[in-house]
Amino acid sequence: MPLTRSRLGLLLLGVLFTFLLYLLHGQRSAGTRADEASATARTRMAAAEPPVFCREVPAGPRGSGTDGSRRPDVLLLHGQAFTSKTWEALGTLALLAGEGYRAVAIDLPGYGDSPPAEMVATVQGRVAFLDHVLRTLGMQRPVLVSPSMSGRFALPFLLAHGDQLSGFVSIAPVGTKDYTAEQYQRVQTPTLILYGDRDTRLGSQALQSLRHLPVHRVAVVPDAGHACYLDKPEDFHRALLGFLRHMK
Repeated sequence: MPLTRSRLGLLLLGVLFTFLLYLLHGQRSAGTRADEASATARTRMAAAEPPVFCREVPAGPRGSGTDGSRRPDVLLLHGQAFTSKTWEALGTLALLAGEGYRAVAIDLPGYGDSPPAEMVATVQGRVAFLDHVLRTLGMQRPVLVSPSMSGRFALPFLLAHGDQLSGFVSIAPVGTKDYTAEQYQRVQTPTLILYGDRDTRLGSQALQSLRHLPVHRVAVVPDAGHACYLDKPEDFHRALLGFLRHMK
């Protein structure tokens, strides 16, 4: 009888031990599934990219540059008081389309019809945003046009990924003093430094910084202020087309 009780006790201990192992394994599996689900959610959130509103006038027959190469696309950003509609109202999109360029103007996050995006709160986020725009629009090495406030997007992108651009058109962009002469000197992207002669603050400031870019031209729009494209649209368009036509 004592032996029987002993065997029964051992059997019960074995059953209890097996049950505890089962519970422990279940908790670990649930934790693993929860971690995997959390990782998936983080990946989806990180991969989420903001919608971007853009305007584009269908381009005419594709032209070619002076060396017979395909004309580059043109991506137009905007200043703080403006949106993509500015380039439509000025006739810039239609003018470029008529010359055979594919030109697209976008609303930056939080402006016009583009919703705000948390990613553009940092320099790295703004660089990633422009990279996302180029990929979404299918633009390979476009010319980037950047007036005023949009310099916060364009300048760090130029310094980090200048090889992804065929050219850069700066229109008194902000933020030029944030970078050193040595940083600018490493950029090989052909650049047009464009500003109005009455823009004595940002225009001259941008010139002093951007003149360190190794490949650049300077165009001054006479009798024009900070938004020189609004004050003298014909002169602005002439300078822009002149730069585009002489690009290799």
